[in-house]
Amino acid sequence: MTDEINNQIPEEEDNIVELTDEDGVVSKFEYLTTISHEGGEYVVLLVLDDEGNEPGDDDDGEVVILQIEQDENGEDIYVSVEDEDVSQAVFDKFMESMDEEDEE
Repeated sequence: MTDEINNQIPEEEDNIVELTDEDGVVSKFEYLTTISHEGGEYVVLLVLDDEGNEPGDDDDGEVVILQIEQDENGEDIYVSVEDEDVSQAVFDKFMESMDEEDEE
């Protein structure tokens, strides 16, 4: 099976995603990419501060990897990745894609 990296960027100009957790807390993220891995689709998001700002120059920032699934209405939902090996594999693919972009 071939795993591919899919750099589809949402049509929103700023790529800011607001997600609400099960406790009703809203957090802001910047969409970075979508990665396919072993038949699943995963979104990679950069954690933003409360004002929606990216990390400073001295901080690489934190990314969150969520699996894309569909709810009962067929709408995309983002689910936490419970398997640490899967999360690490997706992160490694993300880092490889970032290295390839830097080389270009």
